Parts: sequence; structure tokens; C-alpha cells
Amino acid sequence: MNIMQNVGIGSAINRVEGLQKVTGRARYAAEHPVPGLLYGVIVSGAIAKGRIVEIDEAAARAVPGVVEVLTHRNRPHIAWFDRSHRDMVAPPGSPFKALYDDKILFSGQPIALVLAESFETARYAASLVSATYETEPYNTDFEKAQSERFMPRKKRDSFHPPKSRGDAQAAYDTASVKVSAEYHLATEHHNPMEMHASTVIWEDDGTITVHDKTQGPQNVRDYLASVFGMSAKSVRVVNAFVGGAFGSGLRPQYQVYLAVMAARMLKRSVRVVMTRQQMFTHGHRPEALQSVQLGAEKDGQLTAILNSATTSTSRYENNMEDVVIWGLMNYACENASGEYAIAPVDTATSSDMRAPGAATGMTFFEMAMDEMAYAAGIDPLEFRLKNYSETDQMNGTPFTSKALREAYAAGAEAFGWSRRSASPRSMKEGKELVGWGVATGMWDAMFSKTSAKARLSANGHLEVSSAASDIGTGTYTVMAQTAAGALGLPVEQVTVRLGDSSLPIAPVEGGSWMAASVGAAVQQACDAVAEKLLKAATKLEASPLGKASLEDVRFSDGCIILREDTSRGVAITDVMRAAGMDTIEVEETASGGISGMISQMRKSRNTHSAVFVEVRVDEELGVVRVTRVVNAVAAGRIINPKTARSQILGGVVMGIGMALHEESMIDHRLGRFMNHNYAEYHVPVNADIGSIDVIFVDEPDPEVTPLGVKGLGEIGIVGTAGAVANAIYHATGRRVRSLPITIDKLLDSSIMP
Repeated sequence: MNIMQNVGIGSAINRVEGLQKVTGRARYAAEHPVPGLLYGVIVSGAIAKGRIVEIDEAAARAVPGVVEVLTHRNRPHIAWFDRSHRDMVAPPGSPFKALYDDKILFSGQPIALVLAESFETARYAASLVSATYETEPYNTDFEKAQSERFMPRKKRDSFHPPKSRGDAQAAYDTASVKVSAEYHLATEHHNPMEMHASTVIWEDDGTITVHDKTQGPQNVRDYLASVFGMSAKSVRVVNAFVGGAFGSGLRPQYQVYLAVMAARMLKRSVRVVMTRQQMFTHGHRPEALQSVQLGAEKDGQLTAILNSATTSTSRYENNMEDVVIWGLMNYACENASGEYAIAPVDTATSSDMRAPGAATGMTFFEMAMDEMAYAAGIDPLEFRLKNYSETDQMNGTPFTSKALREAYAAGAEAFGWSRRSASPRSMKEGKELVGWGVATGMWDAMFSKTSAKARLSANGHLEVSSAASDIGTGTYTVMAQTAAGALGLPVEQVTVRLGDSSLPIAPVEGGSWMAASVGAAVQQACDAVAEKLLKAATKLEASPLGKASLEDVRFSDGCIILREDTSRGVAITDVMRAAGMDTIEVEETASGGISGMISQMRKSRNTHSAVFVEVRVDEELGVVRVTRVVNAVAAGRIINPKTARSQILGGVVMGIGMALHEESMIDHRLGRFMNHNYAEYHVPVNADIGSIDVIFVDEPDPEVTPLGVKGLGEIGIVGTAGAVANAIYHATGRRVRSLPITIDKLLDSSIMP
């Protein structure tokens, strides 16, 4: 029997859906052809706060091809207005209701939806809708909002309050070496390639199929059913392909609500797509202020940590993030305190954006650690190792695994850190100052209850399915690999179905838990199929497997083979044919079980990274180039090194964007974000990115999740911006504590000799 090597967990294979994407066969939310489709274009409000006095829609209605203009005056009654809605990731507060009444809560708020037989007609007619307003006092200035900062009594489910220990203030007051600084992060907006869009297909029986740009089709289904008083069975949400999200699609956005409202009112299929400008009227990474005070002995041993932060939110919802906990968890220090608050401004609610809280809080804490290393006269990497902790210092619990020390060593070796000149402004090539910086990354290794179905056909083809989403992270591929490895099949014989609310239950794709969660569910379902196969195989007449148990066999090359005698085996297809089985279908749910829950309570589950960055700064112009990045990651078992590396690369690029480029600029006189386009909202492009080397350190972890997998979607960004900022200081000798570090800030800091 010719045994081929299986392509399962650990293999660096290409994305299984890659061909569909590069050939254009993958359809996104606004690309599904639907007969008789109406096109909706949203009209955005012009003031920051107040009320609509009058909407003039006569000119729009007069345009041939316009079917309806929806406003707060003629919208149908919605069940949502009478009872709470279901949105599994909503923060506490009162969610925004589009077209609810005449009140304006933020600039750019939708005030009308124009529906027409063609997109061009709807867009033109929307430009003819005008409104008059009565304005009210408002504030969009985060600095002024500090006087209103508070911590709400009702906390967001995902929020973890910081736990203080010892007497941090007294320890800081008596410390031999001290640093104290305040750091600022500008607002950043989600800018995925695919804008938020919904295509609602109306059926004569009143059921709807919604193609939506979302990270959780079942979350959108439940939300729509609740809002419109529909049965969940009458709503199907599909998102087989998603053109990027990283938090922007966690919550249902207002375009899906408007599209479904219009479809139900007109009993027609409807498509609504946000413009790029309208993408700036919903979720964004909150603006943040963070104060860090560190105290240490002369030898660099930390004795005090005081970490406090404030982030922005809207006036109608209280968005909270885990900003201040990371340094308190990661470093050995007997005295530490953390305080966190939110400050309301008159904008849309801030929201989760890749590694929410950690990307901000860990970045600034790592910048403060760099400042302390210089104050103590210790190499920044050595300083981190000196204060290394094997346990979660904030919660007093051990980690299921923490190979950060190994990550430091591997990253430093690959980067060449030992060749670093210690003094700032001491490395130079031509007209460019050269700087090397380091920072630590840390994120949660989470697991969420997920179900998956495995269906094996008699021809040896396997289909696995779950409502889980793939937002470009590689979920299709890791599911295919896990399934193929479990049953010893070539990946080509595995089909993966995702992104459909009618499939087995799955959470929203966020928090870096999807590969671990859906992977475990797929593994369990395939194991159940394997058990049924083996039972049938051992019942065959003159079975070559005898009375073998699952522990006695392995699945390889489409066969069931005895481990101790590989010459004895039977093809899966022969087993099913002989047993008269057309299909074997099993659905399983992975929840971690009681032992997993106990482990989670008693141990901390996290990923870690060590980020090394080289920058070159033009001494005359202040232009910064990030020429090299080495990111060494400790993230448990790696299912696919190729897609895993891609995740870290994407996180690093976003981290560079946070450090040098991304900033949503608001005109407080208008209360509006002004650079709401790709021309003026800067994101890194190919020319901004140099060499990025990704290293995965070996970190076996049988406790963290059923497959030993830790998520990778977010750890790549955490700490990266801090490493860039630290490298800029090493290059220039000037400390810039406000991100992004743009040329004007460097020039203000006088980098000139």
C-alpha cells in the first residue's frame, strides 16, 4: 500500500480559497446578482448635534427611476423601538437607531435613504435631498472631554478591570530611578478594502437572505430578527467572503438595518453600500491618553508601576477597552496600580479595532519601559529580561505557557541586537540617523464555544461546515487542514463551508479565537466520523483491522491503517461501500469542557511577542523609514506557518500605520472628521514597508485550547508601534509621545543637530 504524506496541521499550504479570490469568482456582499434589485444610497447629516427641522426630498422624488425616499417621518414601525435588540458585541448604553427620530447625535449620521432602480439614479437623487437643522451645543474635543471622564457601573462583558497591588504611590515616591510621562493616540478609523455593504434578497413569503459584510452572520441574523420582530428562521445572513474587517464588522452596521427596512417596506430586493466617506461615521479605535509612572532600583529592578488611561466613547454608549492591564500582568513588580476611565464626545461610538486596548496600552507601556531603561542606563532588552515574570503578576496566576524569553532570544539573534550602539544618535549612514528599538507584545489566547459539521461521502469527499467567518485570516484553510489531517485525506478532497447563519453555531470572528475554536470543533466532528468509520471497518468480513481501536490505527492517504503493521489497512471508500453507507454526517460542539473552564480560571492564557525594529530618519527632512522588523512570536501550536506568517505581517503593517501614518483629523468647529478618504487618511503602502522577518518559537501548550492553538490575528500589531517609537528615539535622541509620529512632530522635537 503506497502511503503518501498527509497535508494536515503544521503544513505551510496555500489558501484553499485563493484561486476564487484572485480570479474574481469570490463574491462579496455587494457583488451578488439579483433580479429586480433596488439600489439605496444613504444621505448623511451635516451637523454634529441637534435636530432635523425639515427634510426637502421633493427634487429627489421627481427624478425618474426613484422609488422611495425613507426618512424618520415615513419609515415603518420597527419592533426594535419597543424592546431591546440582540447584538452580542454591543457595549452598554443605548445603541444608535438610524431614522428613529429627528435627533442628530453625530456628524454624518444617516438622515435619509434614497431608493431607485439604478445606483446612478439613487446617487444623483440623494445629492438633491436637503435638510435644515436646529443645532445644539456639542463637544468633539477629547482634551476638553477629560473633565467628564468616568467609569460606568455597568461594564462591558469583555472588559477586565485592572487589579492593583502593594502601595504603588509610596514605592514610586521613594524609588531611586523614576520616569513619568503622558502618551497620546489619535483616533484611527477602520479602512478595509471592502466597504460595509448589504444585499437583501426579498422572497414572496416574507423571508430574506442578506449578503452582508460582517464578522458574524449569526450575530447579524439575531440582530435583524430582534429589530424587525421576525423569526430567526425567516432571516438568513451570508458572508462567505469578507474583504477585511478586524473589528469593523463585529457589530451590525447601519447599512444592513436600512437595507432590510427598505426591503420589508417595499417588498423588493435592496442593496445599500456605504461610501468611503461614510466609513468614517461608525466604529473607530478610540482616541487615548495614557499616563505611565515607573520607579526602579539603581540596578533596574522595577519597584513601582502606576498606569492610568482614558479613551473616548460616544454619549449614547459606553465603549471600554483593556488598556492598562498589560504592563501590570507582564512585568515583575510588587507595587502596581491601574486606573481606567472613558470620556464622552459627540461622535459615533468608538469600537474594537485589531487588538483593542492592547494595541494602545501595551504600546505606550513599552515606550515607558524604554524610557526607564535609558534612565537606569540599561540596555532596553536586558531591562525587560531583568523584570521578566513567569506568572501573571496582576492576577497571581501561572500562564498555561509563556515562551517570551525564547522569543526575545530568537528575535535578538535574527535582528543582530548585540551589535546595537547604546547611545541615542550614535548610529548613522549618510544623511540618515539609524535607530534600533524593541518592545514586547501580549494578547489573550481565547476560546469560544463553536460547532462544526463533518459530512463524508462514499466517494471519499469530505465537507466541513460552520457559521464561522473568514475575514482574510485563513479560516477556510486551517479548517481544511484540520479536517484533512484528522481523516488522512488530501486537502483537495475537503470542501469547507463558512459564513452562513444557517450552518452550525459559531461566534463572531474577533479576539483571535477563531482558529482555536472552530479548529477544535472540526477536529471533534472529524474524530466522530473516524470512530464511525472504524466501527464499520472492523465489522467487515475478514477485516484487515481486526478488532482495532482508534488508538491502534491511523488515517492516511484515504485509508485506515494499523499503526504497528502499515501493510494492513483498508480504503475509506471501500469501507463505506461495503457497509452500504452513502454518507456519514456528524455535528459536534467544542466548548472546552469543565476541565478547560477550571484551567482558564486558574491559569492565564496569552500570546507573547518580541518586536525588534530598525528605522532610518533623514536628519534634515525628518522623514522616517522603517527598514527592518523582526517579530518573534510565542503562540502555541501553529496550524499553517504560511497563513500564520501572513497574519503577523498584516499586524506589523498596521502597527507601522499606528506609529507613523494613521490619524483621523476632526474639525471641532464642525464636529466632523475631515480626512475621510484614502487620499488624506494615510495608511502604509508597499513603499512604506521594508523587510519583515517573522519567527515562531516552539511553544507546546496542551492546556490553552483543545488543539493547543493560540490566535494570531492580533498579536502582530501589539507592541509594534512602540518598537518603532523606541527606534526613533534611539536614532534621534528625541522622544515623541504622541502617535502617529509625523514629520511635523519630529521637527518640533528638533532632530536637527
